[in-house]
Amino acid sequence: MELGKKIRQLRFKAGLTQEQLAEKLGIGAQAVSKWENAIAMPDISTLPLLAEVFGISIDDLFDLTIEQRLNRIENSLDIENELDQDIFRDYEDYLKPLLSDKTHQKRATELIAYLYWHRMNSYANKVSHYARDAVRRSPSEKGCQWMLQKAEGHAVWDWNMNNHNKGIEFYRDLVEKNPDIELSYLYLLDNLLADHRASEAEIVLEKYSALPNVNPIHVEVYRAHIALARFDEKQADAIIEKLGNKHPKDSVYLFEAAQYYAGKCDYDKAISLYERSFELEKRRPRFQDELMAIADIYEIKCDYKKAAETYDRIIDLLENEWGLTEETELQAAKRIKFQLLEKCK
Repeated sequence: MELGKKIRQLRFKAGLTQEQLAEKLGIGAQAVSKWENAIAMPDISTLPLLAEVFGISIDDLFDLTIEQRLNRIENSLDIENELDQDIFRDYEDYLKPLLSDKTHQKRATELIAYLYWHRMNSYANKVSHYARDAVRRSPSEKGCQWMLQKAEGHAVWDWNMNNHNKGIEFYRDLVEKNPDIELSYLYLLDNLLADHRASEAEIVLEKYSALPNVNPIHVEVYRAHIALARFDEKQADAIIEKLGNKHPKDSVYLFEAAQYYAGKCDYDKAISLYERSFELEKRRPRFQDELMAIADIYEIKCDYKKAAETYDRIIDLLENEWGLTEETELQAAKRIKFQLLEKCK
């Protein structure tokens, strides 16, 4: 249905004349008549008030398909740093009924999780800002320390707060119920290794390696990490070096080896491997993982100038390979670059 016909339908439903609607919008009745007769379109700035008058969302003014609405929600979450409360509620109210719709259930479930994560992340940024200020004012007090730790994911001393058993149990159950899905094994391995549960990780790795089409490089890299979890650095290094001799130009090996050496704080070697991995990556557009890791390493080394220069490369990648213009990810990269340049002063 055309927008003009939709406005007329909603006006009739609300029991309003063209003059009454115009008065509520603060415009002339002739403008409403032009809309309804498809002679003109409402200005975009009028749409929020128009939706408010009819008690609907802006999307309801247009006859969008469910897929189009879901796309608009996803695009909005990608672009906006924070959603207005009314928009958040509109998205939530729209997505919840679709959770029981078999056709759109999967996408709706993913998007409502994204919606809540988006809200959680925007609030976590606020927690971080104010908790940091509070800690600076009273560094000897614990008041906001735990809030800062939760908001930013800082390390915590207490083992009972720091272990990953909940994640391990979740992914263990997922593996048992979906034994042919590779990704669940990897998340299970990551959480086991984070807690140095090497023997359990070894059992999981054997099951994972028996799956069809598994990349043998990944298997060997996990063997190296299991050796590290057992504090056998010599064996771990030998596994990675052997892989390097066998796959010197394989981007998967280069990235995983870079991760390995970065985790060991061998930063110069890690940067070299990340650069080679990024250079040899054939996929377009390329992901920014290698560049972000390089920027992080330079920041750890207090070389803020090189870290900022690396963020220039990230921004170029996002704009010219991914075609981003206003997305949150791009804005965040520009903000971080600015913060790094401030540290150079």
